[in-house]
Amino acid sequence: MGGPPLTDFPLFPLPVVLLPSEVVPLHIFEERYMTMISECLDDGREFGIVWLADDGLKDIGCTARVAEVLERMEDGRMNILVRGASPFRLIRRQEDHVYPAGTIELLDDGPGDDEAAGGEAREGYADLLEQITDERPEEAALAELSAYEMAASVEIGTEVKQVLLELRSEQARLRLLSRLFKAAMERLEVAERIAQHARQNGKVRFSS
Repeated sequence: MGGPPLTDFPLFPLPVVLLPSEVVPLHIFEERYMTMISECLDDGREFGIVWLADDGLKDIGCTARVAEVLERMEDGRMNILVRGASPFRLIRRQEDHVYPAGTIELLDDGPGDDEAAGGEAREGYADLLEQITDERPEEAALAELSAYEMAASVEIGTEVKQVLLELRSEQARLRLLSRLFKAAMERLEVAERIAQHARQNGKVRFSS
C-alpha cells in the first residue's frame, strides 16, 4: 500500500470517475463543497473524488488537486479544473465535518511482467487516434504514455474507468485497454463501411 492511512481526507462524491493524470472541469456550487475546495486551495491540499454510482458510493476513488481556478464568483461558487493524482481506498467515512470526509489509504501497483501488453495497447491507441484525427502520435511520446494517460484522453464508459482505477497492475490495465481499442477500431471500420455503402446507394444516376 502507499503509506499509512490518511484521516480527515476531504471527499467529493460525484457521478463520474476520475483517473490519475486526467483533467476535468467542475462547477462548485454547494456550500459544503465551496468550503472544502476553498480550504484545499488555501492549504494546498488534495481531496478525493469517488464515484457515486446507482448502487452507492464506490470504495476506490482518485485523489485530486485543483489545477486551475477558472472563475470565482462573489457568492463563493467556482469553476475549476482538477487533475487526478493517485488511486485510494476509502476505509471509512467520517461524519464530523461540514463536508464529506473519510479515512483513506493510497494504493500502489503490484509487480508486473507482461511487456507485450504495453506494445499492443499503445499500438491500438495510435491506430485509433490516427483513424479519428488523421494524425498518429510520435513513437517516443507514445512509449511514455501510461494506461491512465491513454484512457484519460479518449471517451470510455464510467464503469470501465472504475475497473481501470481498481486494477492494481499496469499490465492488467494495458491489456484491458488493448481490448477496448481493438473493439473501438472494429466499430469505426463497420461504421465507415456502412457510410461508404450509403454514399454509393445515395448517388443520383442520370440516364441518357
